[in-house]
Amino acid sequence: MIRLTFSLKYFLLSILLFFIEVLIATVFRDIFFVRAYLGDVIVVILLYTLVKSFLVIKDNRKLILGIFIFSCIVEWAQYFHIADKLGFPPGSMMYIIIGNSFSWVDIACYAAGCLLLLTFTKSETTV
Repeated sequence: MIRLTFSLKYFLLSILLFFIEVLIATVFRDIFFVRAYLGDVIVVILLYTLVKSFLVIKDNRKLILGIFIFSCIVEWAQYFHIADKLGFPPGSMMYIIIGNSFSWVDIACYAAGCLLLLTFTKSETTV
């Protein structure tokens, strides 16, 4: 069962994670480990907190699986250079968000982020 809600806790976490992602993309972009790996781990956590900001989802495992599948679909679309095909200029916000280069390592990072979510949400119960 899914119902609409507003969770200030998850919304504030989403804003914090978004700012961390912006910092990674701008300030820490030259630190390879942070840009290449940590950002991809954090992005699935950001998606989780964003969804939880507005929806009550009883089974966190299904949500996390859905986020992983969504992330893989976006990554697979990068293989086909979807940002270019949609007409987004390189360097634009949408080009950066969508990405334009496929990597199996990115999928591994998404999986790591989802495993972290599974670990930390295991004891969390939704009312």
